[in-house]
Amino acid sequence: MSIEEHPGRTETRHDVRVTVNGVPRTATVPARRLLSDFLRHDLALTGTHVGCEHGVCGACTVLVDGRPIRSCLQFAVMHDGAEITTVEGCTRPDGELGPVQRAFRDCHGLQCGFCTPGFVTTITAYLDEHPRPSATEAREAISGNLCRCTGYQSIVDSVLRAAEIRSDQGDGRGETPQ
Repeated sequence: MSIEEHPGRTETRHDVRVTVNGVPRTATVPARRLLSDFLRHDLALTGTHVGCEHGVCGACTVLVDGRPIRSCLQFAVMHDGAEITTVEGCTRPDGELGPVQRAFRDCHGLQCGFCTPGFVTTITAYLDEHPRPSATEAREAISGNLCRCTGYQSIVDSVLRAAEIRSDQGDGRGETPQ
């Protein structure tokens, strides 16, 4: 913890230690720094998008300890010690597109792409728990994320395709069996 002087006010800063996409990271931030801003500005991971800033649209969704959360509604200090996965961490270990990202490409699940990072992280977490969803279940899984461009059918198709890719590649996470 440190104190930073600003004209007319003093702000306490806190060390935040997290593991982001498998890499230990530390930054000293004000107590009120949003997790989305911490990721984007302090750690330079700009894949997490900020849309509505009210937790409604889902563009800022990241995984914290495997669970999807709206990073625009959480303070970074709340997640000291957490494991965080952003859209950048949804790739395969070799750097190639992960199953959900490949499915979005294959099924044309994006247009402008602004909402895509939130969908990718949401769907990644969903498929970890529901590896073979129906189209109805896929629609329910993405119902908390908003897209202004696609009409959702291609995104639903992407969920189903990602489930196929994960199933075909062994452990359900896109890893090729040995």
